[in-house]
This record gives sequence, C-alpha cells and structure tokens, in this order.
Amino acid sequence: MTVLNMNLGDDSYPIIIEKGSLTRANEYFGLDRNVFIITDSGVPDIYARKVADLCKNATIYTVDEGEGSKSLSTLEAVLTAMSQSKLDRGDCVVAVGGGVVGDLSGFAASIYMRGIDFYNVPTTLLSQVDSSIGGKTAVNLGGIKNIVGSFKQPKAVLIDTDVLSTLSQRHLTTGLCEAIKMAATSDRDLFERLESLDKNGIYDNIEEIIIKALKIKRGVVEEDVCEKGPRRILNFGHTLGHGIEAVEGLGGLYHGECVALGMLPVISGEAKCRLISLIKKVGLPTEYKGDIKAALSYVLHDKKCSGGLISVVLCDKIGTCKIEKMSIDEFSKTVYNHYN
Repeated sequence: MTVLNMNLGDDSYPIIIEKGSLTRANEYFGLDRNVFIITDSGVPDIYARKVADLCKNATIYTVDEGEGSKSLSTLEAVLTAMSQSKLDRGDCVVAVGGGVVGDLSGFAASIYMRGIDFYNVPTTLLSQVDSSIGGKTAVNLGGIKNIVGSFKQPKAVLIDTDVLSTLSQRHLTTGLCEAIKMAATSDRDLFERLESLDKNGIYDNIEEIIIKALKIKRGVVEEDVCEKGPRRILNFGHTLGHGIEAVEGLGGLYHGECVALGMLPVISGEAKCRLISLIKKVGLPTEYKGDIKAALSYVLHDKKCSGGLISVVLCDKIGTCKIEKMSIDEFSKTVYNHYN
C-alpha cells in the first residue's frame, strides 16, 4: 500500500493506492452514517455494491454513462435524490466511477446544504492518475466543459488498481495520456521511463506510473490550489483539446485522445518528436481530420481566456514548460501551423 498525503491545511486528505482496497473502503472512509453513492451505468455494479455493503446506511444512485451526465439537469436530479434520501450535514457522498462521476459527485457535495463530506473511488485510469485529486468539480453548460463548478476537496481518495481490469484498451490508453502530459511538462524521468517500456510494459508497471503522476499533480495543487498561476501547467493540451472534445460531442473522441491532439501544436523541437513517438506507441492519435476552426471557436469560452488573451502552456524541452499569454489569433495561428 502507498499513501500520499495532500497537504492543504484543514483540507488535507490521504490518497490511498492499494490493490484490492475497494473491499476495505470503510477502513479509510467515514461510512458509519448515511452514505449517498453515485456511479454510472458504465461502471460494473459490483463496485458500488461493495462500498454500500460497508456502510451503515447506503443509497446507490446511477447516472447515465458519458459526458452528457455532466449537466445541470443531471445535477438537479442528483440533488433531488440526495434530499429524498434525507441526507443531512453529517452525511456524505461517495463517487464510484471515472472523471464524470467524480466531477458531478464532488460538485453536488459542495453545494448540498452548503457542503457535505465527499469521498472519491476512481475506477478509470484517467481519473486515477489525474481528476480524482485536486478538488476541481464541475458540470458543462452550453457545450462548454466545466464552466459551472466549485473547488471541493475530497476527504479521502481510494485507488484500487484491480478495477482497471474491466476497462477496454481504449479507455486505458486515453487515461494514460494524462500521465504522459504531466511527464512532458514536469518530470523528465517519468517521461524517459515511459519511453523505455513497450506498451505492455507500461501497463505491467501501471501502479508505479499512477503514483508518479499523482506526486506531480499533488505538488502542483499544494502550491496553487485554486489555479491562480502554477496549477495552470496541468492544462497542457487542454485548451485545444477541450475544443476538439466539444466538436466531437458524445460518442466522438475520448478526453485523453483530444488532449493528445491538443498537446501537439504547443510542443516544439526535439520534445515534439519524442512526444509524437510516445503517443503513437501507446495508441493515441497524432492526426485530426475534424473541424479545427470549430474547435478553436470554443477557445473564446475557455476558462483560461480573459480580456481577449488566453494562458497557453508551451513545452520545448521534456520535463519543463512555460505559460504564455496569447491572443486568440496567435493561438489559432499556432494550431493551424501544426494541423495544416
């Protein structure tokens, strides 16, 4: 078992990484109360039931699988169900699922009765390496990702790598992109480690990779909880990536695939060649034939855009990065230079 502590003063919490730990969630979570478990239809039922069996009193609420559940209408339905379950301020929410479930659950917990406890059990590789920690919770609005949300730190995060065995190869690959992203900007040794392994070797060492990625994100979050400055480096590839994701819509490219495409225009030199080689090796896309102009139109609504300028994370050397302000026209030119 590995325990990483997120040190945020009164909002500090443990991140437990241990195979098979799902069946012992009560050892790490305060479940001796009313517990509202949120999962989605794509997550094996047994995961939520395992947590429910450890609770004093549990309600399992299942939303539809996919990004479409990160909506105000789904949020309202969740809050209504929480109220009908008679949750009070001493009770808690447990997310059992991927990033969509974690974002939705954390946001609901942050606003129900002005805030109740929230625990996270990420069941996808994407959420295990990234979205399950850091406290950013949100839903989408008008096709814009994560535009309505809050910061809500979990009380604890439980990562059981055994649950990854039920994921498709595509889901594993898209999750790996977030680890690659963090390695490219912040950890040359991790990037070289990923380069040194073949695809099977990467997944054979996935727990090691998860821990290294979480340590990177933990350090960034501890320095800048509310994304006022340094935390923005975690957005590498996301500016264009979110635009592509919006254009693709439900049933299109997955989040990690869009982030991979979003990284390529903002990395340069030898670092770009190495990144392309690595994402090809793991099976992520390097070419996009969709509507780049439409994707760029979403940049205007990006949370990183202010006063006509957007904060763009640039990388020209593996393990380092910088944040620069660009006009929309400058950023568009950078994107078109790569994709045209």
